[in-house]
Amino acid sequence: MRHKYETRCIVLSRAPAGETNASLTLLTPDIGLVHARAQGVRRSGAKLASALSTFAESELVLVRGKESWRIAGAILKENWFLRMRHATPRARAARICRFLLRLVADEMDNAALFLTMDGFFKALAVLPEDKHEAAEILAALRILSALGLDTEHIPNTASPFAPELLTEIKKNRAQYITRINRGIDASGL
Repeated sequence: MRHKYETRCIVLSRAPAGETNASLTLLTPDIGLVHARAQGVRRSGAKLASALSTFAESELVLVRGKESWRIAGAILKENWFLRMRHATPRARAARICRFLLRLVADEMDNAALFLTMDGFFKALAVLPEDKHEAAEILAALRILSALGLDTEHIPNTASPFAPELLTEIKKNRAQYITRINRGIDASGL
């Protein structure tokens, strides 16, 4: 019998895999980045469909198979796609997801990545739009830092995307963009 893992996750990407199945890339706090398969999730009326949509935060049951992970159950906790009411914050979220997936190709256990993405999605859902660009810059920096590609100091605040920190980033935007570019160069992308 295979061991079941219960964890929270954010669905970073979803792609069709056959007629009714889907291949998902998930970010979890305890297992890290995971590629998993969901069976029957693309059928009309599928129970797990809403919990496994892109940008959904869900409670999952994962089973490790011989070659890959399989999703055995999911309960939707938050649909960040719906909470980001406009196309612009959704595009920012998609850019950061693609950025993360380019930097981390294989499965990787890194709790800081989950905290960064969770905080970033919350920031896009609740902060005014004039803070969104700064939140995107901060998310990119935090990802690079978690992967060891940016060693400069990122101020700690009570909230990972605190408005006062975003104001600082907006004020010194050029310096932070330079740091991101250095981190990308260091990654070899």
